[in-house]
Amino acid sequence: MITKAFREYKDQDVVFTNANEDLNIKGIIKYLAKRAVATGTASEKELTTTVMVVGMPNVGKSSLINSLRRIGVKKGKAAPTGAIPGITRTVAGTIKVLDSPKVYLIDTPGVMVPHISDPITAIKVALTGAISDHLFDEEVIADYLLFMLNQQQDHSYMTLYNIKEPTDNIHEFLPQVAKYIGALKRGGELNLSAAAQFLIKQYRIGKLGRFTLDDICPESLEIFMTQKAEEGVSRRQQKKADKLEERKRKRVVFQHSQGDSKL
Repeated sequence: MITKAFREYKDQDVVFTNANEDLNIKGIIKYLAKRAVATGTASEKELTTTVMVVGMPNVGKSSLINSLRRIGVKKGKAAPTGAIPGITRTVAGTIKVLDSPKVYLIDTPGVMVPHISDPITAIKVALTGAISDHLFDEEVIADYLLFMLNQQQDHSYMTLYNIKEPTDNIHEFLPQVAKYIGALKRGGELNLSAAAQFLIKQYRIGKLGRFTLDDICPESLEIFMTQKAEEGVSRRQQKKADKLEERKRKRVVFQHSQGDSKL
């Protein structure tokens, strides 16, 4: 559904992959080779193309590059990886992932919008790990995660953490998780922060199921893509209007300056 939506509204090729399982990695390499040949004029052995890998923090850009390198040229890890955002801080040069045609990738630091106005969107981004955990209240993130699990009718957490019945109450849920993992502070007090951190990590590594935090039904995708397209047109129109206004202002200033010089 997502692939179809991107092709229809954005005219983009979309491939879902998993660097941990090398899912569709060969397909990406074939696509890069095809694009290199299509845009080059030299023989295949002499062709060289460089691709920049861009995305939000902690989405697996470096892991993807390492998988492409391992499968494409049978060589080991070249890009540093980690479970927290911000591991890649600078552009460190090119990494070869294919010999013929020659394909090089550039690993880049994560790109994030300067401000997320919608609080729910911000929580979703934090839950995926694109924002450093210390910038958000982890219990709030865990509360949203519990809400989403219940929305998905996924109550596997009952079996995982020995909980008797489903609950929407994070204040009841986290103490039970803390007991299950033995998260205690000095004096035997339950460490709810540690329980929230544990729960978030469990989601990120797939222990709580694999599902998106957004509504991806065809109708919702169509509405989203249409809105984005309209927003793009509106921004272009606004920029054009701003430029015209700026030119008009400069013209008025110039005319005034000419009048003053004649005096």
